[in-house]
Amino acid sequence: MLRKIIISSFHHPNYAISSNLFNQFTRQRFFQSSSFPPNSSSLKALCSNGRLREALLEMAIQGLGIVFEGYDTLLNECVKQRAVREGQRVHSHMIKTCYFPPVYLGTRFIVLYAKCDFLGDARKMFDEMSLRNVVSWTAMISAYSQRGYASEALNLFVQILRSGTEPNEFTFATVLTSCTGNSGFELGRQIHSFVIKRNFDSHIFVGSSLLDMYAKAGRIHEARGVFECLPERDVVSCTAIVSGYAQLGFDEAALEVFRRLLREGMVPNYVTYASLLTVLSGLAALDLGKQVHNHVLRCKLPSYVVLENSLIDMYSKCGSVNYSRRIFDRMTERTAISWNAMLVGYSKHGMGREVVELFNFMKDENKVKPDSVTLLAVLSGCSHGGMKDKGLAIFYEMAKNGLEPEMEHYGCVVDLLGRAGRVDEAFEFIKKMPFEPTAAIWGCLLGACRVHLNVDIGELAGRWLLEIEPENAGNYVILSNLYASAGRWEDVRIIRELMKEKVVTKEPGKSWIEIDQILHTFHASDRSHPRREEVLTKVKELSVKFKEVGYVPDLSCVLYDVEEEQKEKILLNHSEKLALAFGFVSTPEGLPLRIIKNLRICVDCHDFAKFFSKVYGREVSIIDKNRFHRIVGGHCSCGDYW
Repeated sequence: MLRKIIISSFHHPNYAISSNLFNQFTRQRFFQSSSFPPNSSSLKALCSNGRLREALLEMAIQGLGIVFEGYDTLLNECVKQRAVREGQRVHSHMIKTCYFPPVYLGTRFIVLYAKCDFLGDARKMFDEMSLRNVVSWTAMISAYSQRGYASEALNLFVQILRSGTEPNEFTFATVLTSCTGNSGFELGRQIHSFVIKRNFDSHIFVGSSLLDMYAKAGRIHEARGVFECLPERDVVSCTAIVSGYAQLGFDEAALEVFRRLLREGMVPNYVTYASLLTVLSGLAALDLGKQVHNHVLRCKLPSYVVLENSLIDMYSKCGSVNYSRRIFDRMTERTAISWNAMLVGYSKHGMGREVVELFNFMKDENKVKPDSVTLLAVLSGCSHGGMKDKGLAIFYEMAKNGLEPEMEHYGCVVDLLGRAGRVDEAFEFIKKMPFEPTAAIWGCLLGACRVHLNVDIGELAGRWLLEIEPENAGNYVILSNLYASAGRWEDVRIIRELMKEKVVTKEPGKSWIEIDQILHTFHASDRSHPRREEVLTKVKELSVKFKEVGYVPDLSCVLYDVEEEQKEKILLNHSEKLALAFGFVSTPEGLPLRIIKNLRICVDCHDFAKFFSKVYGREVSIIDKNRFHRIVGGHCSCGDYW
């Protein structure tokens, strides 16, 4: 795009008068003393065949005979090949022959140096230009923006306004990508107003940058407003709005927008598909994910790493980790993200042995260096897989390998020790940490205390949690359950009263299930689904049937101080049970059921799903906020610890 802008600007150059006069005088003197004209055609022939070194030799031979066309040809080839050293030779030749490059060639040098990551040289060239046009400014702003130097890009934009040069649509589209963070976003809103005043808001490039800026700032409604106002939309703007919804967790809205855009004739590219797969990962919509994968294969898109990484993530989050591994094994190129996606997939499924084997394979291959995310996935996998000793060994080897453990790595060790029943050791480990424990650390310890009935340490962890996160209802529930298990009913009452006093409310539970490529959403005590009566009746029938084989509702999962009969009714209306019952009445016998929950699944719903699997011989997969639960024959892959 920038190349086209530069070429178009050359047709309306603002050359320095003194430079042009000098260039013309020098060329005139040279041609008067020379018996042959400059041979620019030979330079073009050499450059068109990629023979840059020979072209540079021809440049040296011609000396003062090189004119604008020759330099332009050489610079274009240098940019094409990202040949910075060769470009510097061209620059040096200009200086030696006293050729003052016009604005166009100066801008081409900025583009070359920026593409080759010689940002300092690009800025030096920009500062030395006696005259600059809007393309020169845009090229330098783009160089800073693309490399994450947001403040420099924004400062340069302020300078262009003060210089009197009028920004164009490409300038606005470029600088808006640097409007990140609180201060950057506020400046971005001011730029948006400026864009509207200059009537650039309907331009496709500016619109795409605006909606991307709003989406990254979490202002998805403003982003959607910009999108709807665009007179025409391309694949970039369509991808930006889908990606914006996906990044903010509005998966259903993102899917709805994508379907609408397809009906309007949009042709997705690999970035669009990668964003869509992120959406389907969040919804655990395996059938739709497979459909997208098939579409990608039919379109014969190149094997982009980012797309393959998205497929690995989608399949693992939808419960098909074997599909993820097939894609991983077939990749011709793997990045750190590829390895991490596969390791996290195994970890979430509690497949500790596979995590360690893949990690060893990564080290043996020695092509991609493990990073902190890699080690976090491995430690989490060891924890979920019950591989305590291996996990501890890997943690203590981190510093030796040049990776300083972060808070999240310490959290994994606490979880590792807690799962192994070594609660006292986990508590001592927390006290020796070089960081102040976070809510997540104390939460791991409290969860371990609940499972292993360590009331003393659990009470301490719970008190810290209530101080750090007084609004988190889950902490009150776990601490209350811990007291109840020890028969400390007065403490249970105090915790419940504290919840009322602080007006603590639990985030509404929500579950999804995909049937025939249609996503059905259920909320706790849902009355909106068209088959609600049938579903509620089936949940009650299942509860009665399961009680006959040993199911006992866990009433401690209910926060409200009501009669036990009412508590049981509340449990029957949990969204997971509604989704499970709907899947049962809507699918053929024996078909696995896959449910996703926006929160951590409660103990009672977990038990309910286990009895369903045992009684009806059907596999149930539940993806909650913490991990993947694969329930077969009444047994869960989480080992009843999550």
